[in-house]
Amino acid sequence: MIKKKLSLYLMSILYTIAGMLHFIVPGFYLKLMPVWMPVPTLLILLSGVVELALAGMLLVEKTRTTAAYLITAMLVVFFFLIHLPQTILFYQTQNPYLLLSILRLPVQVLLVGWAFSFQKTDKPALPDNVGNQ
Repeated sequence: MIKKKLSLYLMSILYTIAGMLHFIVPGFYLKLMPVWMPVPTLLILLSGVVELALAGMLLVEKTRTTAAYLITAMLVVFFFLIHLPQTILFYQTQNPYLLLSILRLPVQVLLVGWAFSFQKTDKPALPDNVGNQ
């Protein structure tokens, strides 16, 4: 139980820091944005707000499962819309950051698994007296 709580707090801290970084160093994220995405600066700031909100939602028991689902969805969307295409582009253009981009892919998968671990609730699916008649 303590490990699960610690994991939860670490995840919340991770998304809090990530969200804040969108405001502190938006230029870093601008370099990662695909060229086809409109209004990249606005999208960077919005994703920072979303990450901060999700970090807070993780800490509230009533919203934890929803936050975990939304984090999972966000990571999957980012994986297929940003990270994977960027890795392919880096390969095609022999970008010196190709190795880092490749290493980031399994990290994204691990982050999805981590968020998935908080999608489960401890509540039983049915009350104890259902089906015992």
